[in-house]
Amino acid sequence: MSNLSWAATVRRVHERAAYLCEYCQTGQRVTGQAMHVEHINPGDDNDLDNLCLSCPSCNLSKAQATSAPDPETGDIVSLFNPRRQVWSEHFVWVQDGTLIQGLTPVGRATVVRLRMNRIRIVEVRKIWVRTGEHPPN
Repeated sequence: MSNLSWAATVRRVHERAAYLCEYCQTGQRVTGQAMHVEHINPGDDNDLDNLCLSCPSCNLSKAQATSAPDPETGDIVSLFNPRRQVWSEHFVWVQDGTLIQGLTPVGRATVVRLRMNRIRIVEVRKIWVRTGEHPPN
């Protein structure tokens, strides 16, 4: 790890992500739950380039995975890496911002593996959309 203390590292990860899950873009403010600092590549170090902010749902669904099958082709592809890839190149909001659609093999595999469109999150996204809290800019 760099010269940063773990507390400072956690703070930097939160700030860098603007307090949004770097996978599904859920905001910490609307969930009322603490976000997790997640290792993009489990087993690697605590370097800022290997850390991202993740909601509990994405983090627990991802677990130790770094790849998953693309549901369209069946090919095993790497999961989305928020340090190396741009969210809007792999995902798009559909159905008025309540569903995340993968645009690429990486996006599609990540949506499925991280269960980004599970029913309970889609239902709460509908509420966030009505209140103007979602999708994030």
